[in-house]
Order: sequence, then structure tokens, then C-alpha cells
Amino acid sequence: MNFNQEQTFIAAPMTGRILVMNERISNESSVSEFLLLEFSDIRELQILHFSLFLVLYLATLFGNLLIISAVTFDHHLHTPMYFFVMNLAIQDLGAVSVTIPKSIVNSLMNTRHISYTGCVAQVLLFVFFLSSDISLLTVMAYDRYVAICNPLQYEMVMNRAACKQMVAGVWVAGLLYAVMHTSATFATPFCSNIVNQFFCEIPQLLTLACSNFYLMEIGAIVVSIILVSGCFVFIAVTYVHIFTAVLKIPSVQGRKKAFSTCIPHLVVFSVFCFTVCFAYLRPPSKTASGLDFALTVMYALVPPMFNPIIYSMRNKEIKNALSRLLGLWQSSLDVSSRLVLKR
Repeated sequence: MNFNQEQTFIAAPMTGRILVMNERISNESSVSEFLLLEFSDIRELQILHFSLFLVLYLATLFGNLLIISAVTFDHHLHTPMYFFVMNLAIQDLGAVSVTIPKSIVNSLMNTRHISYTGCVAQVLLFVFFLSSDISLLTVMAYDRYVAICNPLQYEMVMNRAACKQMVAGVWVAGLLYAVMHTSATFATPFCSNIVNQFFCEIPQLLTLACSNFYLMEIGAIVVSIILVSGCFVFIAVTYVHIFTAVLKIPSVQGRKKAFSTCIPHLVVFSVFCFTVCFAYLRPPSKTASGLDFALTVMYALVPPMFNPIIYSMRNKEIKNALSRLLGLWQSSLDVSSRLVLKR
């Protein structure tokens, strides 16, 4: 489909003049599909891209599934903090599964196509999981605040019903936020169908808009900046109170334990904010850029891949739960192999 203005020249023999008639494709003829960024037109490099993304995706999948399994099957982790960690792992799995597999398949099949419906679904689900992440990280900061600053009231404030309501609120808020962004992004007709990114990313889609309707999405982004800034300020103030309370703990062991539950959350939040803000606050380029690609990989793939490592690295309870879980798996595999050999 050609989205450029077409010019038709009609010769008028009687007048010797040439009339120029400008015809523009009607806004009604909307894009039926998009062309995503092609990593390379060299087949060997496409296979390299396929292999690299597949390995990173499987590593992310494995790490988050381990966290989900550990929290689900180990009763020692049936606490509010690990309930939130499990939901964070689910959100991370969703975020990478919305974008990475399509890019992997496109590289393998040597194609760039994604349907209009598929593009809408990518934007909706990716923003849904991304916004749920920031909401959940804010709730987790509140959880740590109550646990450290008001430990006597922790069980009453962070009871099972309250935790379920908070998580439900996180998911519902994320969905409403995603619907707002998706509706604003696709309310405008597009003058091109070439997306200079490996998935349908909102800043890149806005560069394709051919009317001022994209200002609706700009307004939504302004609202987003205000909301994210509010979450950031809330978490920053919360951690000022937390660290003040931790430094007052008399025992060194108590301070270490308190820090071990706070540092992973703070690192995860910092990585998330840094990568997302750095990627979205840059003006998107209208041509394919290696920097844009690298920044998008940083916020779309790096946080979900490293979150399980960050939470298990300094947390003895998760380490012990993972050891028990892996031990059970190893035992069941040994039993299965012995049964097979007996047959």
C-alpha cells in the first residue's frame, strides 16, 4: 500500500496546460498490518538474532517460573512479601511473552509482518504488564514500610484479604491504564506501516500518525509521567523512613536482615525506572536506530530476566526454597529414571 500523496497529471490539448490533481488516500483505508524492524537482511545474522533472543527468553522463563514454583509450593514463603514477588514474576513473564516470541518467530521465518490486531494486542498487553509492574513495586514498598516501621501492626495491616485486594487493584489499574494508552494510540490513522522496532512500541507508532489525533496519546503520556512520578516520590519517601528505622535497630544481625529484604526491591525498582525512563523520554527517531533497539531491549528484556536473580541473590529464604524445590525435582527424576531402567 502506498501512503504517499499521489499526483495525477492530465494533459489538456485545447489549452496546452497541465492540470495537477492531488489525491490523498482516504483516512478510511486504514493499515491492515505493520512491518516490524528487521534485524538484518543477512540470513546468518537473522539466525544469530533468533538464537540470542531464544536463549535470553528461555533464561527469563526459567528464572521466573522457578520463583513462582518456589513461592507456590514452599509454605515458608507464604507471606505477603513473597506473594507480591510471585505476582511480579508473573508480570515479568507476561511482559516478555508478549514481545519476544513474535520477534523470534519473525527472525526464524524471515518475515517482518504483524497484523493490525496483533499490534493492538501487543501494545495493550505490554503496557498492561509494564504498568502493573510499577504499581506492584509501589505496593511492595508499602509492605516493607509496615514490616519494618510498624512491625507490631504488620499482621493486622497486611493480612491475606488486604494483600489480595492490593494485588487485584494493581491488575485492574494496569488494565485500565493499558486500555487508555491503546485507545489513544490507535485512535489516529497511520500514514505508514513501518515500525522501526522489533515490536509495536507506542513512541514508534506515534511517529507514523498522520493527524493531530496523536495529541490524545501525548496527553496520556503526560498523565503517565505524573503517575510514575507520584509512585517514585512515594517509594523514595517510604525508603527514607525505612532506612531511618533500620539504622535504629540495635543488633547488627537485625539490620542485615532488614536490609536483605529491602535492597532487592530497591534495586529492581531502580533498574525498572532507569531503563523505562531512559527509553521513553528520548524523542523517537523516524529511522531505524541501533541505539533505540538497544534501549528497548534494556527495558523490555533485562529487568524481567534479572529480577529473579536479584531476589534470590541476597535472600536466604528464597535460596533455601529453591534448593528444596530443585532437590525434589532431582529426586523425582532419579525415581523416574530407576523405574524406566527396571522396565
